[in-house]
Amino acid sequence: MTIAKATPEDVPALNKLVNSAYRGDSSRQGWTTEADILDGTRTDEAAIKEFMREPGSIILKVQEGAGIIGCVRLVKHGHKLYLGMFAVDPSAQNKGIGKKILLAAEAEAAQQQCAAIYMTVISVRAELIAWYNRNGYQQVGDKKPMVFDNPSGGIPKTDLYFITLEKNLK
Repeated sequence: MTIAKATPEDVPALNKLVNSAYRGDSSRQGWTTEADILDGTRTDEAAIKEFMREPGSIILKVQEGAGIIGCVRLVKHGHKLYLGMFAVDPSAQNKGIGKKILLAAEAEAAQQQCAAIYMTVISVRAELIAWYNRNGYQQVGDKKPMVFDNPSGGIPKTDLYFITLEKNLK
């Protein structure tokens, strides 16, 4: 298993991975599913390509053999690093891969001399929030309504809110 920076050639595999980890029946194999709270896709190839072009943004991939089994998107904002698009193949979950990705993201934040790393999480995802809490992330700020200005991000089945979790690195 290796962790490296994703390239444009990885976009189709990343798209498949992220959507399989969060939406549809395949996501129900793992514990990160959002299938009960959102319909539609989690992302699409156009969005991933745009993420790769965004200044200060990188996507790390976890490769095992010829396949990509995990990923995370990181974007530098001032002295903080935003963590998003964090996914592990549902069939590979509960094997420590997510923890390795999180540690790689934190190492990247330290390398970029960031004081903190932060993310937004859907507030009803109690088991996911608890996992981040166990890994040193704490809620900061208030809940913010999820705004769906792009249907490639999903269609909510109920009113949903984001919370921000942050871990100080210094």
